[in-house]
Amino acid sequence: MDQLFTISETSRNLVSKILENHSLEQLNKIPESFSNNLIWNIAHVVVTQQLLVYKLSGLQMIVSDEMIEKYKKGTRPEHKVTQTEVDEIKSLLFTTIEKTKEDYDNRILKNFQEYPTSTGFVLRNVEDAMVFNNFHEGLHIGIIMSLKKFL
Repeated sequence: MDQLFTISETSRNLVSKILENHSLEQLNKIPESFSNNLIWNIAHVVVTQQLLVYKLSGLQMIVSDEMIEKYKKGTRPEHKVTQTEVDEIKSLLFTTIEKTKEDYDNRILKNFQEYPTSTGFVLRNVEDAMVFNNFHEGLHIGIIMSLKKFL
């Protein structure tokens, strides 16, 4: 399991560097032919991890309901994100993974509602959810890299 968390932390470090190296204007820009922007993709990976690991485990999520509504699957950027929001998202990149590791180690993430993903993979337990989440974050890092080329 340590490997799963190491991959998550590596992914989040890559994403954090995007936040550090791009202006607020760049983070909010939606390039032509894209339906979202850098900050939406970054917040989306935070929200998705919480939904996959905590909601499917029947536990309280760390992120707010408002954030979930803004960045869950099927949403699009509806507003310009402020620097305060960027700072919160950056913090959540790491606090969510740290809390997940703590809760996993303390066996809090034991109940899990089976979930078939849109890719056809069925999540049967929290370990499946964490593996799938790493796959999902990798997809969005690819999208982020594509978006960067058009800024």
